[in-house]
Amino acid sequence: MATILSVSGSPSPTSRTARLLRHLDGRLTGQGHDVVPLDVRTLPAEALLGADFGHPAIVGARRLFEEADGVVIGTPVYKAAYSGLLKTLLDLLPQYALAGKTVLPLATGGTTAHVLAIDYALRPVLSSMGAAHIVQGWFVLDRHITVLDEGGVVVDPASREALDQVVDQFSLALRAGRRPVDAEAEAEAEVEAAPAEAVAA
Repeated sequence: MATILSVSGSPSPTSRTARLLRHLDGRLTGQGHDVVPLDVRTLPAEALLGADFGHPAIVGARRLFEEADGVVIGTPVYKAAYSGLLKTLLDLLPQYALAGKTVLPLATGGTTAHVLAIDYALRPVLSSMGAAHIVQGWFVLDRHITVLDEGGVVVDPASREALDQVVDQFSLALRAGRRPVDAEAEAEAEVEAAPAEAVAA
């Protein structure tokens, strides 16, 4: 299927955002996609804050974006916007790093007052970076994410159904984006496999 880069922009080592993303990674993997996780907080702080474009870790992160068909961007909401940590990474990517890619924006926060942060803060940035298709994003309240002892999460039913729907829509959008190429390849394979007289007819 598709290669998906799953990016957590949380600076916290016990982040609900990151754990929620890893939970959703499992759903996408189960649908046949190849999911690559990236926690921005694991990148060297000196490279991010010093805008070291040539640092191997930053070069590696850029390569992950280049190789992805789709990108999930997850962030906690701080001061009605996405995290500063996420911004430091996005600032180090090429202007059109998301060109041709399908993107799913997700956010977490403590109050529904932040629910519009995706549309008014994050979505415009993703659009400016050339994203081909930004699917419907989703905001999840912190209290709807229960962290388990083993590190996983349980999502409250109040959020789970809608969250699963946007993830599935993202998956379908990725498949639709790849379908023309797949269909052409399938058609060529059918012609090659067909008897010569059938092709001539």
